[in-house]
Amino acid sequence: MRIAQIAPLDEAVPPKLYGGTERVVSYLTEELVRQGHQVTLFASGDSATTAELVSCCDTALRINPAVKDPLPHNIVQLEQVRSRVDEFDVLHFHGNILYFPLVRAIRRKTITTLHGRLDLPDLIAFHLAFPEVPRVSISDAQRQPIPAVNWVATVPHGLPRDLLPFSPTAEGGYLAFLGRISPEKRPDWAIEIAARAGMSLKIAAKIDNTDVGYWRDIIQPMIARISQIEFVGEINEQQKAAFLGNAKALLFPIDWPEPFGLAMIEAMSCGTPVIAFRRGSVPEVVEDRASGFVVASIEEAVAAARKLGQLDRGVVRREFERRFTVERMARHYLTIYEQRLNG
Repeated sequence: MRIAQIAPLDEAVPPKLYGGTERVVSYLTEELVRQGHQVTLFASGDSATTAELVSCCDTALRINPAVKDPLPHNIVQLEQVRSRVDEFDVLHFHGNILYFPLVRAIRRKTITTLHGRLDLPDLIAFHLAFPEVPRVSISDAQRQPIPAVNWVATVPHGLPRDLLPFSPTAEGGYLAFLGRISPEKRPDWAIEIAARAGMSLKIAAKIDNTDVGYWRDIIQPMIARISQIEFVGEINEQQKAAFLGNAKALLFPIDWPEPFGLAMIEAMSCGTPVIAFRRGSVPEVVEDRASGFVVASIEEAVAAARKLGQLDRGVVRREFERRFTVERMARHYLTIYEQRLNG
């Protein structure tokens, strides 16, 4: 099958550090190539892939200080895709809503996976203006703000089986927080949970420019006050295996409608259970009392941290293998591609 993958340009594919969407695009692209499909990846020029790479900008926009306005670069990518539409059986867009006017005209051979939250009023109005465009959600919960559009499937994310190896014991003995320093991710709750449970916490997270004030005013002072809290900073894929594998659990105390939460299945791949708040996709990803604990409050999270010995890390890993591998994700997408081809 001739397949185009159209990635966001904010990060390379795969990203050097943080970047969930681009990471998933990379896993899917490489698996489709491995299975023998003819894949073309439209992405930033510093991406690395076994597919044909169409460079839509020299480097990822987030790490390029010369980029002041991302819009022109996205329009260039749009034109590169438009000029080659007839070469592909299926075009798979990832997240960027700029493409919808183009997608509307060729929608019978496209799908668009939406990777972000959809509950914002501006986005709801936008999506209702393009109800017929075929969309894929990454959790059923993600769909709730706009149920009356053309959803063709829900496809949970998947990881390569050997990307993050199984760790049968938590050698580090700490709790882990992985993601972004932002109010909706609630690193402050993670700190409070660890402190009240009497456990150490390591925080591996990026700080976006928009969240510098939150870091400076809220999180940094909390870390300074509590001795068992360590800020590691932003980590890469190689560091992630040890960081998650040596943790007793991943804390995922979100306060927003999480569309998926890649960090949860990354932890599960290592055999590390997840303590997550019941928001958004969490009940679809974490099997309560099997791959972790789904909780509703800080108090419940503290109690869960004290019960981690009841969970079998081998069971956590088997839950990952059963539900969240890249092979399963690719099979699901190939079924959707074939449905598009067959009308």
